[in-house]
Amino acid sequence: MQYKKPYFTAALVALLVLGFLATSIVSYLIAHDSVRNQIAEEALPLTSDNIYSEIERDLLRSILISSLMAHDTFVLDWTLDGEKEPEKIIRYLKQIQQRYDTTTAFFVSEQHRKYYHPTGVLKTLSRDDPADKWYFRVRQMNDPYEINLDFDTADRDRLSIFVNYQVTDYNGKFIGVTGIGLSVKRVADLIENYQQRYSREVYFVDREGKVTVRGSGYTGAERLQDRAGMDRVATHILANPSSSVNYTRPDGKTVFVNSRLVPEFDWHLIVEQAESSADSRILDALFANIIIALMITALVVTIIWFTFRRYQRRLEEMATTDKLTGAANRHVFEIIFNHDISSARRNNTPVTLISLDIDNFKAMNDTHGHDCGDTILYNFTELVRGHIRASDTLCRWGGDEFVILLNDCNAENAIRRAETIREAISRYPFRCGKVNLDMSISVGLAEYAPGETLPDLIKRADTALYTSKKQGRNRITIA
Repeated sequence: MQYKKPYFTAALVALLVLGFLATSIVSYLIAHDSVRNQIAEEALPLTSDNIYSEIERDLLRSILISSLMAHDTFVLDWTLDGEKEPEKIIRYLKQIQQRYDTTTAFFVSEQHRKYYHPTGVLKTLSRDDPADKWYFRVRQMNDPYEINLDFDTADRDRLSIFVNYQVTDYNGKFIGVTGIGLSVKRVADLIENYQQRYSREVYFVDREGKVTVRGSGYTGAERLQDRAGMDRVATHILANPSSSVNYTRPDGKTVFVNSRLVPEFDWHLIVEQAESSADSRILDALFANIIIALMITALVVTIIWFTFRRYQRRLEEMATTDKLTGAANRHVFEIIFNHDISSARRNNTPVTLISLDIDNFKAMNDTHGHDCGDTILYNFTELVRGHIRASDTLCRWGGDEFVILLNDCNAENAIRRAETIREAISRYPFRCGKVNLDMSISVGLAEYAPGETLPDLIKRADTALYTSKKQGRNRITIA
């Protein structure tokens, strides 16, 4: 049997080697197909969805700004008054442009057909001018607004994304069109960001396949049909609102393509990624790649979440506020509350409500007059705003009662915040004319409980507030 040992050993080694090779090859093929499917069915669509979501977010913000302009009583009254003193509407448009960082802002009146712009009156629109067809199209629309791509009236070489919003008077009669424009460069910057972040080729093409917006590193042909290897799939891409295809480049590499139609622009968003040269090392790097992919996914989700919260906050700031104090009103506060609670549920973070009431405010108001009371409320609001975070929301709930919504803040931290505000109010030198007023506040706070409604939370905080008043005012009570 001794002579059989070398053969047995060789057979065993061969079996192990063959088994290892077979397992390695099968694992490689499975991993290779998995990576291809992951790129084609998950990674590229996710990138496309993220870009489209950010575009939609910018458009939603632009629509809200245009809606506020179209319903602004200043715009209505100025137009109905005969468009006197054009410098007023010009100054208004300039403030809109600067405040919201838009490329342009405009207003066209139906009566005189004048195109008002932050730089002045640019022109008088005419049915015979092809560049003015957009106005007469919007004039006949059933919808209140449209989004379209057009060249800026102030700069005919600049392509912009416009939100054109109908303006109607108090009786619903059409009196003009207003809105804002965003530079297409914002979309190009977004593309540049995603290309650098994910090493993917991202660009837009129109219905004919012509490349319209691309990143700085784009080196391909100007038409989709002329890109090497893509001619056989270009027609399919342009004929469908969304598609996931692949083609082979002259160098033999497979390129995966995801496309989707962006109806607001009537363009196709194209995201490409070629097979990596590291495919031959997939087996060795498989588990590391999975971990990295999960980390990148977590990073992308985190970035998207923070980006949404930031834009949401900017949208909330544009909503109606209390005229006297500048604090949020009840309607806006309810929207912010629902948004913050949704975010808190997703991220498992606490939310706390603080209810504040100025002690003996009615007596001071009756003694020193309503003008003095208004001054106190305004100064009080500014003082409180200076002691809360930008992410917190201050609302005038009614009279001299205010509420503060603290997101990502538990009751313990809220108490410290409330104590800081209480001490600041006590130290602040409030004045009515030549009279110095000593002021204090009573505070009640309640941490949000799962499933609780806003009225329930307000009720608990108010109960704590009334307890503070009953116990002598100028104190804090937690529900």
